[in-house]
Amino acid sequence: MANVVTMLKMVMVMVMALVVIMAPSLGLIRLVVGAQLRHHVVGDDRGWDPSSDIATWSSGRSFRVGDKIWFAYSAAQESIVELKSKDEYESCDVRNPLRMYTDGLDSIELVEEGIRYFASNKLESCKKGLKLHVEVMPLGKPDTQVSGVATVVENSVSIVADAVAPTTPSGSVQLYGNFMLLLVGLWLCSYMAF
Repeated sequence: MANVVTMLKMVMVMVMALVVIMAPSLGLIRLVVGAQLRHHVVGDDRGWDPSSDIATWSSGRSFRVGDKIWFAYSAAQESIVELKSKDEYESCDVRNPLRMYTDGLDSIELVEEGIRYFASNKLESCKKGLKLHVEVMPLGKPDTQVSGVATVVENSVSIVADAVAPTTPSGSVQLYGNFMLLLVGLWLCSYMAF
């Protein structure tokens, strides 16, 4: 009877090991990586600064649900407000903001579709163009257009560019991981048999 129980344990461990090994290759387990969520550093290397051309920086960019925008600025000189409406945004009416950001490095997750408006809390900076409207699109298929800056990020990590989410591991990495899982499973089976 003890041999039967040991044998059943061994079979169960082998089945579990095979499921873990084969599930990714059979498509039973998928990481949500294809969405290519991005981190956008507003103004790139200049950050949120009156000398930055935020309008040029934002043109041609797409923002999706789940992306993050980062504001890097001198907290002693600037702060950022989020405004309620397009009218407040266009007229730089910063008197009654939805939110105020004052840390100098603020990360804002884009959690829902729609348009969000950000501006400098200083009226003169806002009037000179230190403001940003972000149209958040639904989470969908990855963009077909990838900027040259994003290509650089794939080769080296940089906080001054869009950061593309990691892609799925290559086949060699998956095979090595699967091989290691198989070895561990075999070791456990042999250990339980004795």
